[in-house]
Amino acid sequence: MASELASRLEASSLNDTSSPGSGADWKAGLKAPAKDTRHQTEDVTATKGLEFEEFYLKRELLMGIYEAGFEKPSPIQEETIPVALTGRDILARAKNGTGKTAAFVIPTLERINPKLEKTQALLLVPTRELALQTSQVCKTLGKHLGIQVMVTTGGTSLRDDIIRLSEPVHIIVGTPGRILDLASKGVADLSAATTFVMDEADKLLSPEFTVTIEQLLKFHPKDRQVMLFSATFPVVVKDFKDKHLTDPHEINLMDELTLRGITQYYAFVEEKQKVHCLNTLFSRLQINQSIIFCNSTTRVELLAKKITELGYSCYYSHAKMLQHHRNRVFHDFRKGAMRNLVCSDLLTRGIDIQAVNVVINFDFPKNAETYLHRIGRSGRFGHLGLAINLINWDDRFNLYRIEQELGTEIKPIPASIDKKLYVYDTPENIPRPINTAPPPRPGQQQLTQGSQPGSGRQQGNGADLQNPANRTTGGFRGGRGGGHHGQGRGRGGPRNDSQGQNGFQGQRQNGFQQRQSQQLPNGGLPVNQA
Repeated sequence: MASELASRLEASSLNDTSSPGSGADWKAGLKAPAKDTRHQTEDVTATKGLEFEEFYLKRELLMGIYEAGFEKPSPIQEETIPVALTGRDILARAKNGTGKTAAFVIPTLERINPKLEKTQALLLVPTRELALQTSQVCKTLGKHLGIQVMVTTGGTSLRDDIIRLSEPVHIIVGTPGRILDLASKGVADLSAATTFVMDEADKLLSPEFTVTIEQLLKFHPKDRQVMLFSATFPVVVKDFKDKHLTDPHEINLMDELTLRGITQYYAFVEEKQKVHCLNTLFSRLQINQSIIFCNSTTRVELLAKKITELGYSCYYSHAKMLQHHRNRVFHDFRKGAMRNLVCSDLLTRGIDIQAVNVVINFDFPKNAETYLHRIGRSGRFGHLGLAINLINWDDRFNLYRIEQELGTEIKPIPASIDKKLYVYDTPENIPRPINTAPPPRPGQQQLTQGSQPGSGRQQGNGADLQNPANRTTGGFRGGRGGGHHGQGRGRGGPRNDSQGQNGFQGQRQNGFQQRQSQQLPNGGLPVNQA
């Protein structure tokens, strides 16, 4: 018997591929998506040349990584994953859209023991939409591991969460308030949760969350691993690090703050001409998908109504909507069911929609941090994007200050924008995020099924509105159920609309007169019709 075993060992090798699922065979059988051939900037290509196999990850985890379309680790993943696998605390800072989520999800999945039927990791995020996205990344990358992932946020049924936690859950992804509620009630047992991750840590350590975070940490074991990730780290993060992290490994890949693939422009316009300017942008830009930011929920709804009146279809989303409406808008926009999304700063954090190539600040933000996160919704993972800012007289000082703080240049918008800065030859090949959203209703199509990438124009003729899935009876689809019917109001309650013909009247009637030459050329609808 011993001689027979010895002969078998001698005949075998580490690279033996004779058995199914071993060696190179496991890669050959993977169902990987089509390769993304778009150009990428040094934000994600300036790596050390490592491969995911060099991290000695589980075979099942590697299968999930490659089937999700991952090819090589980005710089933040190269720096983070090996250290995180050792269990050391981490404080990591990297640009938006460079792979931070996978940088903490991959080592978290690797360290989970599927046979231990207890919660072993807690991933905290500041918004509900980001919680849904992060949980889906966990499920996608760990689909071969047999790991149970649960997402829980405020605005959803507490009873459903309690029922779900009666079964084994290995990873909980959610917002701090709801998880603290579950832990305080004894429903969520975090005594074995040795991994504690905070994504967008600067937001989670703001005054509105700090007390909750401090209380949550008390439910974790003392030998926990704490990992903090963000693009911006204010002073409060240092205070938290000194108090709760043990000899953390600090990673800072922010040699510059803004993504290299994003081209930034500004246009000086009077407040009452912003809608007209937006209409001109829609007619002249080749938009795959766009996100348009406003500074208040009221202006989000008003602008969405105006965009629809101009003949363009859009969704809107803000914090005052019902949670299931927000979820539906988020999932459908990710899948490409709509080209434009008008929103507040609800979606500035971590949202990854690679098909977005244009971000428009209809209302210019008040601080550099918000601006950085907003424009980071385009140009994801080293790809190209365009950020356009509509500036009025009152915004001129914020524009200068943000340029100085970020060390970037926001140029005046030219009469025509080179398509090479933000347009790809084959937008139909842009990867769509994998999600578990309900299937589209009959008649609802993806953008890439009916779009004409080479036309150089968006859906300015209102053709998208002919699709019943993209409109309500009154012509405006907003937030799945919040629509404008005749003189009625959408979700958010009644409101006085006597704000002028265009719905956006500023306090100044005279714009920045000495800079009129840099304003967009007239086009689209007359101002009094916009």
